Amino acid sequence: MGFLDMIFGGQQKEINKLNKIVDKIEALEHKFEAMSDKELKNMTNVLKERLNGGETLDDILVDAFATVREASKRVLGMRHYKVQLLGGIVLHQGRIAEMKTGEGKTLVATSPVYLNALTGKGVHVITVNDYLAKRDKEWMGKLYEFLGLSVGVIVHGQTPEERRHAYNCDITYGTNNEFGFDYLRDNMVIYKEQMVQRPLNYSIVDEVDSILIDEARTPLIISGQGDKSTNLYSQADTFVRTLKNEEHYTIDEKANSVSLTEEGTHRAEAFFEVDNITDISNIEIFHHINQALKAHARMKKDVDYVVKDGEIVIVDEFTGRLMFGRRYSDGLHQAIEAKEGLKVQRESKTLATITFQNYFRMYEKIAGMTGTAKTEEEEFKAIYGMDVIQIPTNKPIQRQDMPDAIYKTVKGKFNAVINEIEERHKTGQPILVGTISIESSELIGAMLKRRGIPHQILNAKHHEKEAEIVAQAGRLKAVTIATNMAGRGTDIILGGNPEFLAKRELKKKGYSDYAISLVTSHLDVEDEEVKNAREEYARLYEKIKRETDEEQRKVVEAGGLCILGTERHESRRIDNQLRGRAGRQGDPGVSRFYISLEDDLMRLFGSERIMGVIEKLGMDEDTPIEHKMLSKSIEGAQKKVESKNFAARKHVLQYDDVMNKQRSIIYAERKSVLEGENIKDHITSMMEQIVKRSVEIYTANGKYPEEWDLKGLKEHLYSIYLPKGSIDFGNVEELDKEKIEKIILDLSYSLYNKKEEEIGFDRMREIERIILLQVVDTKWMDHIDAMDQLRQGIGLRAIGQEDPVRAYQFEGFDMFEEMINSIQEETVRYLLNLTIEERVERKQVIDIDNLSEGENVKKTVVKQDRLGRNELCTCGSGKKYKKCCGKE
Repeated sequence: MGFLDMIFGGQQKEINKLNKIVDKIEALEHKFEAMSDKELKNMTNVLKERLNGGETLDDILVDAFATVREASKRVLGMRHYKVQLLGGIVLHQGRIAEMKTGEGKTLVATSPVYLNALTGKGVHVITVNDYLAKRDKEWMGKLYEFLGLSVGVIVHGQTPEERRHAYNCDITYGTNNEFGFDYLRDNMVIYKEQMVQRPLNYSIVDEVDSILIDEARTPLIISGQGDKSTNLYSQADTFVRTLKNEEHYTIDEKANSVSLTEEGTHRAEAFFEVDNITDISNIEIFHHINQALKAHARMKKDVDYVVKDGEIVIVDEFTGRLMFGRRYSDGLHQAIEAKEGLKVQRESKTLATITFQNYFRMYEKIAGMTGTAKTEEEEFKAIYGMDVIQIPTNKPIQRQDMPDAIYKTVKGKFNAVINEIEERHKTGQPILVGTISIESSELIGAMLKRRGIPHQILNAKHHEKEAEIVAQAGRLKAVTIATNMAGRGTDIILGGNPEFLAKRELKKKGYSDYAISLVTSHLDVEDEEVKNAREEYARLYEKIKRETDEEQRKVVEAGGLCILGTERHESRRIDNQLRGRAGRQGDPGVSRFYISLEDDLMRLFGSERIMGVIEKLGMDEDTPIEHKMLSKSIEGAQKKVESKNFAARKHVLQYDDVMNKQRSIIYAERKSVLEGENIKDHITSMMEQIVKRSVEIYTANGKYPEEWDLKGLKEHLYSIYLPKGSIDFGNVEELDKEKIEKIILDLSYSLYNKKEEEIGFDRMREIERIILLQVVDTKWMDHIDAMDQLRQGIGLRAIGQEDPVRAYQFEGFDMFEEMINSIQEETVRYLLNLTIEERVERKQVIDIDNLSEGENVKKTVVKQDRLGRNELCTCGSGKKYKKCCGKE
């Protein structure tokens, strides 16, 4: 909260203002209750007509929200609380609604989604995974469809036709990755009809902190297979295994980097038989050594990645989920493969890329909701222009947040955690244990097993039953150990979730997913299976509800859900998310974090002074320390890391902003071609720029014609597009620059018009589009690669007191200008040298239907599709893969 907010109560004033709108919605409840289903459904047409009549979304907000609330009561059996309407208004305004766990964020979104969908421009609801996208589409989709709106969902594996249909719906659910990749793919197609997305209008991002903050350093990348050999990875791995820490290399844990010492550098030069390993000619060897070092010294198995079915699978550092099909870029994935003794896959080449920051800033309006955003409000404001409004809870929070228990060693900390679990388990209290790695979750699991305490482990290795495990984590005597993935999007209900349990029983009885999805809906369905499922569900639910109510009473008596955090995360938000799993909707609960001074956060960012104090006190490993100074120190350490991470994300954005401006120009150029515009004027303008540029270069050495290199000018233009010997300047003494340009351009126009007469007007226009598209795509992909190379080496400029970002901006601009010049020259060359017999058709520069895609984790992740042994090699040789690049 800012200083002025503290004085004038800025947040509360804002809430009071919004509550006046909520009161107007509440006042309409009886009026809307009295409507028939037909009248309620017709409100959609009424509201659309008002918009067409010139009213704004703000003008119709009260009636739209009242419509949704009444429809929700009838279709979903759920009535919006006042605070849920409040949150909905905040979302409509393009802000972030911070709402605690269990406050029903999924229902909150329905009002602003409906309101904004009335424009017909499309609303995107962004979730963190496919499961939630499908769940929310099925669940909330019934409400929108009742009101006459169409709903679609985008999930992995859909065809372009299915995606296009989903995007053309009024409301579209999907993950941030799918939306981002579709945007990139749309800008690689060769026909307008192949595009799937509409212009980006309004999006609501669920778990907005996870997507727009945690994943903001993660560029989305579409890649193709590279052509470099993989031998150097194995050689670098062999070499690195001979090195010793500190003697041959040093580790900077704060910067997450590893570097050779002077002795290590000498060993590298001897091993690879080079004079200077840091010389520009040896940069590739040096890069492979650095990646092998990082793979061995910084990348931990079962923390950063797991080995599954002979492949390296990345573990998402924020959610703890496995990221199947994703690969670290820049050779790090190959270095880990070599480290683990697996087959080293080929590197990829970037074909298209964008950061989430720049993707989401393209929406006309963006909003978000989460349980934890206030600590990052500065970043949300600076990058996305969104402020955070903290929405009051429906019922007062009863959870008791205990002070941190701090131990000298990790061993002492884990012993204390196990003791507390044992004590609380005896009382029947359900316990959720939060860890930050797979390794820790399995260590605690092993310790509990030795004490005979039954438990469930939820981490990336056991993710298949995530929803089921989390939904039942509030049952009597339940002990659940979870990494950060623990149940974002799934409520932990004390005593168990009767709806979940009843649906699980229906599944066991053989009912289809379709029938099960409709059992709680009030919609009329003729399907016999749905009717039977509803009857069976009603019976099961009543029986199970009685059992869970009784169990809930016992759990409440035992103190509600107990949250035990085994380590503080780098971000306070992640800790708050874990805490927020308990105490939903006024439930009792308790939370406590166990910390050791050996934890990474304390070791790297905590005060060394603390360790000194502990040593002086002579405390043993099993004695906890509780002191305000220590708690403040922990929070200070977290703030340090948050600030460092914010700086890193801003840094990424500074670089990507350079590419973003360039990307916008190129994509706009492609779009004008795809839209079928007549680009004849565009082509003649290219000729004019080529001629003007060429004349400028070859007449730069003097004022008079005899000082100009006219022969060189002619040869240069012949090499680009004019027929050899076609330029005649006449009397050189009478020339000036304008006359030279006119002579060349008259000749160019004449050749161009003649070519058009030969080929025909309409066919010439299509050929222009074909050629320009192919040249732009080829050059742009090469440019992305070149910019990537520039980016990797630009950091060294800081050594020479030069700002790397400014250097990247200037040099990137020069490279972009060169690319534009090259596009112009190649387009005109192909066009004027085309023969009438040539068959020219639009061709994909790359296979759009079989693209690889990925997202960044720590650096950049790409997904690669394996090439079959008998398929044609992608290098263009025409040979089968097994007889070409696949021979290795």
